[in-house]
Amino acid sequence: MNAITFEILKKDTQSKARAGILHTPHGDIETPAFVAVGTKGTVKGVTVPTLRDIGLQTLIANTYHLHLQPGSSVVKAAGGLHTFMGWDGPLLTDSGGFQVFSLGVGFGKTVSKVTREELDAESKIATVFDQEVASQHGKLAQIDDEGVSFTSHLDGSLHRFTPERSVEIQHELGADMFFTFDECTAAEADHTYQQEAMHRTHRWAERSLRAHRQNIEAGTRQGIFGIVQGGRFEDLRRESARTLADMEFDGFGIGGSYQKQDLDTAVGWVTDELPENKPRHLLGIGEPEDLLKGVQQGIDLFDCVQPTRLARTGTVYGPQGKKMTLTRGEYTLDFSPIDASCECPVCRTYSRAYLSHLFRAHEMLGATLGSVHNLYYLIQLVKGERARLLNS
Repeated sequence: MNAITFEILKKDTQSKARAGILHTPHGDIETPAFVAVGTKGTVKGVTVPTLRDIGLQTLIANTYHLHLQPGSSVVKAAGGLHTFMGWDGPLLTDSGGFQVFSLGVGFGKTVSKVTREELDAESKIATVFDQEVASQHGKLAQIDDEGVSFTSHLDGSLHRFTPERSVEIQHELGADMFFTFDECTAAEADHTYQQEAMHRTHRWAERSLRAHRQNIEAGTRQGIFGIVQGGRFEDLRRESARTLADMEFDGFGIGGSYQKQDLDTAVGWVTDELPENKPRHLLGIGEPEDLLKGVQQGIDLFDCVQPTRLARTGTVYGPQGKKMTLTRGEYTLDFSPIDASCECPVCRTYSRAYLSHLFRAHEMLGATLGSVHNLYYLIQLVKGERARLLNS
C-alpha cells in the first residue's frame, strides 16, 4: 500500500488546473496549496500554533541543513521531525540538491529561481547565492557522478552526499513525502550542461528510488518524489518528465531555475508529460502571479521562502497583492491595516503605522507579524483558486 495517494476532484475546462486531495499519513492536503518553507524545522519567526491558525496545511524542511544541525540521528531520537518541531500535519523534506548547486557551480553567483533580470526592482527573492546563503554553507562542493562532497559552514568538517545517503537521512527525518537527490541548474546554463546534469539527475533518481523501496518500513509511511530538470530547453524538459514518469514515484517535483515566461512554457511542457494521477510540486516559486500561472499549468503544490524573506525586510503584500515597503515614511502616520479586506490576525489587530514603527526600530515582532500576513495572503490566494475550480 502506498504511503500517499492523490485524488483529483475537479479539472478546469479552460486550462490544466485541477483541484484535488493529497492523502498522507499525517492528514490530507487540499490542492492546489502553498507550502511554507521550514528549512531548519522552523518557519522563521512564526510558531507552529500560529501556522495552524492561518490555515497552513503543510511545510517543507531541508535535508542539507538538518543533517548539519542538529543531525538526523537527533531528529530520529526525538521521534521524527513531526514530533521534534511540534507539527502534526503533513510534512515534506527536500534532498539538499538546491544547496549542492549553490555550493558548486553556483557559488559566488547571484542566480535565482527566477533570473535576476526578471525580478521586480523592489523585491528580493530566494537566490541560490547571496549574503544570507553565503552564511549557511562552506566554500567547497565537488560534484561527481556518485554524489557531492562539501564542507560544513559550522565547523569546516567534510561531508559526503550520495542519493542513497540523502534517502537514508530523509528516512530518519520521517517526513510524509521527500524528494530525490538532484542537481539543480541555472536557467542560463547551455544545452550541453543541462543535458549532462539532467542525465545525472535521472541516474540519481533511480538510485534514490531503489534505496527507498528497499526500506519496506519507510515505504509504508513515506512517499518519494522525483525531480524533473532540463533547464529552459523543451526537448530536455519533456525527456526528463517522460523518463521520471516511467519510474514508480509517488509524485513529482519540477526543479531548476526559470525566467518569468518559463512558467507558461517549461512548466507546461513538463505537466504535458507527467501522469495526471500523481501530485506535482513546483519547487521554489512563490510570487503571487507565478502561483496563479502554475495553477493554470496543473501544479498542485508550491513552496518558496519569499513571504517570510520579504517580511524580514519590511515588505508585505498589500491590496491586490501589491508589495508595500513599510519602512517608507508614507506609512508613519497611516493607521489603516495592511489590507482592509484581509482577515489575517495581523490586519485585524495592527496598523501600517505600528508595523512601520516595528521595522524602523528593528523590533523582532515586525518580521514575525509581516511573515504571518504574507503567508496568510499566499495561502488564501491559492485556496481561492481551488474554490474557483470546484465551483466552476
